[in-house]
Amino acid sequence: MVSVGDAAPDFTAPIANGDVDEITLSEALDDGPVVLAFFPGAFTSVCSHEMNSFQDRLDELTEAGATLYGVSIDTPFSQNAFRDELGLEFDLVSDSGREIVDAYDISMDFEALGVPNVAKRAVFVIDEDQEVTYAWVSDDPGVEPDYDEVIDAAT
Repeated sequence: MVSVGDAAPDFTAPIANGDVDEITLSEALDDGPVVLAFFPGAFTSVCSHEMNSFQDRLDELTEAGATLYGVSIDTPFSQNAFRDELGLEFDLVSDSGREIVDAYDISMDFEALGVPNVAKRAVFVIDEDQEVTYAWVSDDPGVEPDYDEVIDAAT
């Protein structure tokens, strides 16, 4: 599993931003630190609450100079519908091929939904040098991150 002090695995993936574009982590870091908030799946209650909570704190992350991205295995088309439903103003990274989940070693099977190899609920803060400066991973998909800790880590 990726830990504090590790080089964050780079990736290029589709991004849901109201349209469908592409993101490369190393290029996104040119604009400052990145917060990757992994969640198991769009349109689920805890994931919706988590993404809404990040939306509520988005100004704090932006003021800290960080860019937030949600990451899940959902397709970018599903993610755009999820963004619209929740009114999210940050982009969602589609890892439908599960390459990012595997690179960060945060895969789990969501047995209750019968969906294998989804992202554990996890948050990584990555600085401009592509170093992980904060890592939080939960084995329980019902547990949300400490949002104050994430904000502090991004500043």
